Amino acid sequence: MDNTKRAEILIQAMPYIQKNYGKTIVVKYGGNAMQSEELKEAVMSDIVLMQLVGINVVLVHGGGPEINNMLDKTGKESVFKNGLRVTDKETIDIVQQVLAGKVNKSLVQHLHQSGGRAIGLCGLDGKMLMARKLSGPEDLGFVGEIDSVNPLIIMDSMKNGYIPVISTIAGGYDGEVYNINADLAAARIASKLGAKKLILMTDIRGLLRDVNDEESLISVVNIRDVPKLKKQGIIKGGMIPKIDCCVDAVKSGVKTAHILDGRMKHSILLELFTDEGIGTMLY
Repeated sequence: MDNTKRAEILIQAMPYIQKNYGKTIVVKYGGNAMQSEELKEAVMSDIVLMQLVGINVVLVHGGGPEINNMLDKTGKESVFKNGLRVTDKETIDIVQQVLAGKVNKSLVQHLHQSGGRAIGLCGLDGKMLMARKLSGPEDLGFVGEIDSVNPLIIMDSMKNGYIPVISTIAGGYDGEVYNINADLAAARIASKLGAKKLILMTDIRGLLRDVNDEESLISVVNIRDVPKLKKQGIIKGGMIPKIDCCVDAVKSGVKTAHILDGRMKHSILLELFTDEGIGTMLY
């Protein structure tokens, strides 16, 4: 690429940089983008670039495969019910070690290597996430639902020039530690921060009209249309909780929520800084 073409690309991106300057964007990161080192490097570079052009980025992460690997090493089976991990006392200890330890600090290190400034946090820090045991017909153990979000430590980190990297374990009023679904946590954090955008990175292109046809992507959804799309069977299975997170965030003041394909390099930049964007946007 010659220098003229590079300059043209920067000029085309300028209106989007101006539009997002000083705004807060919450990115939930997981899935394939976290497993592939090549994709991980691309995501970290994207996030550092966002920070360098004046966007306040909050990175919320999961770590399911890493937890599964650690459980396998200890000879403990991974059990899921309705898409949620059954988390007994031994498992919550491993979840805490893996998420708040290995995965969190690895992402912080990757951001530093990409030229950014990051700080690793978890929901226990500063009582950021307080939770109660998830109620329901199935006892999932130490799986929680968020009761409150205290954003002060996140805001202080951003004010001091750091990218907060947040693992989704929460403190309980009963003194216990609870495992929290990362999509739900990201949505609640985005709402509390008054973020401009919530971005959920997934392993598919976005919401598809036909799950067997990736060309049937629905690019834009008004949240008023979500009940109808559920009735039509377009929103179903594992996409239901992701869409519900996005709807809740938008209802709570987040301007737009996006479901992006984490398998595509630089998917965040393509969404933020191009006319076409990618994935599915809910507003």
